[in-house]
Amino acid sequence: MAASDRRRQSQAIVVALIFIGFLFIDQAVKIWVKTHMAVHDSIHVTDWFYITFIENNGMAFGMELFDKLFLTGFRLLATTVVAVYISKLIRRGVSWGYLICMAFIMTGAAGNIIDCVFYGLVFNDATWPEVAHFVPFGEGYSTWFRGRVVDMFYFPLAEWTWPSWLPVIGGSHHTFFSYIFNVADACISCGVIALLLFCRRSLSREFSDAEA
Repeated sequence: MAASDRRRQSQAIVVALIFIGFLFIDQAVKIWVKTHMAVHDSIHVTDWFYITFIENNGMAFGMELFDKLFLTGFRLLATTVVAVYISKLIRRGVSWGYLICMAFIMTGAAGNIIDCVFYGLVFNDATWPEVAHFVPFGEGYSTWFRGRVVDMFYFPLAEWTWPSWLPVIGGSHHTFFSYIFNVADACISCGVIALLLFCRRSLSREFSDAEA
C-alpha cells in the first residue's frame, strides 16, 4: 500500500473514532441526565460547575432563533455537507489538524440532530418534579424532527453586580459564563475555535480553492 493510501486510511479511521466516540459520550450523558434528573434540577459540583438539566428547541447554548422544523432540517443538511466535505478532504490528503477540527464539528452537529429527530418519539413529556423515561417508539412527547435538545453543563465562572451609576445596566446582576450546553455543543465550539486559532492557513487555502 502506498504511503498516500495509508495516510488516507489512517485519517478515515481517526475521523470515524472521533465521530463514534464523542457521539456515544454525548448521548450517554444526555440519556443519563434525562432519566435521572427532572427538568431544572441542578447538581452542585463546585461553585463554578453545575450539572443543570434544561431542554431547548433552538440552537447551540440554548438559543432559540428559528422554527424547530427549519432548524432540524438545516442541521441535517449542514451535517451531510460537512460529511461529504470531510470525505473529499481525506481523498485530497489534507492536514491532520484541519481534518480533526472538521470531524469534531460534524460530530457535534450529529449529536444534537439525534435529540431533535428521535427524543420526541422515545421519551415521555415529563414535567418537574417527574423524571422522564423511555416509552414505546412513537408514543413520546412529540413527532419526528421536533424533539428537544438536552443541555446540562453550566459554568458560572464569575458573578457580579454592575455599579448603580452605569447607564442601562447599572444595578443588574451578571453571570459569566451563563450558557448551559452539552457535549455536542462543546465539540462544535472547540472545533471552530481550533480552526480559527491553529488552522488559518488551511482555511485560507480552502477559501482560495473555492473561489478559483
